[in-house]
Amino acid sequence: MRPVKEINSVVQNSSLYREIGLEGIEDILNVSQDRKRSNGEFFFLEDEPAATAYLLIEGKVKLTQLTPDGQQIILGYLIPGRVFGIIAVLKKVTYPVTAQAIGICEALTWDRKTLNALMDRYPRIAANALHIMAGQIREFQNRVRDLSTKRVETRIARTILRLARQSGKKTAEGVLIDLPLSRQDLAEMAGTTLYTVSRVISDWEKQEIVQSQRLRIVIRYPHGLVSIAEDLPESTVDIVKPRADDLCDL
Repeated sequence: MRPVKEINSVVQNSSLYREIGLEGIEDILNVSQDRKRSNGEFFFLEDEPAATAYLLIEGKVKLTQLTPDGQQIILGYLIPGRVFGIIAVLKKVTYPVTAQAIGICEALTWDRKTLNALMDRYPRIAANALHIMAGQIREFQNRVRDLSTKRVETRIARTILRLARQSGKKTAEGVLIDLPLSRQDLAEMAGTTLYTVSRVISDWEKQEIVQSQRLRIVIRYPHGLVSIAEDLPESTVDIVKPRADDLCDL
C-alpha cells in the first residue's frame, strides 16, 4: 500500500475530487473503504447492480465488455488516480463493463449512499461526476466515429498512442507500453482482426516505427505513429512532434 501522503495526493488530484479543499479530502478518506484484488480478480462484472464507485490507488485495471454473441472486447486500461464505476451514483443501474485487476490492485471505494452524502456536502463532487460521465460518453462516441470513418491503420495507431499516454514508460529503446498487451488485445481495442493487426505491426516494425514482442510494444518513432494516427502528410509531422516524455505523461 502506498504511504498515506501519496494516497492523499492521488485522491486530491483525481477527477472526482478535484478542487475539493484539504478538509474535504480528509472527510472523503474517512468514509472510504479499502478494496484489494489479486491479478485476474474482478472489482465488478458487467450487468451487476452498480452500487460502489472506485478510485484506483495501486496497480492497473482492464475494462472489458461482451458482445451479444459472447465475444469479449477490451475497452481500455486504468492506472492509479482513475475513477471507475462512477455510474453507481445513480439508482437502479448496472455496471456497463467488467473491471478486472492486472497485477495486485488496491482501490478506495464509496457506496452510493456515502457518495451521495458527500455530494450534498461538497456540490463540486457532483459536478465532477457529471464531467466524468460526459467524458466517457464522448470517448464512446469518438470510438464509434473512428470505427465508422477511419482507416484500420489509423485506428491501430490511435489505440497504441492512447495506451502510451495511459501507461507509457520511457526506455532506451523508446516508449514502452507497460501493459501485458497481446496483438489480439490490440485488435479488440481497434475494432479489427488479429491478422490485420499482425500485418500492420509487421509493416511498422520494418519502418522502425514500433518494436513488438510477445505482450510488449515499444514505440520507437512517435512522430511517425502520430502521422498515421492523424492522417497527416509526412511534411507536417514535425509540427506536431510528440516527445517521448509527452507520451508518458499520465
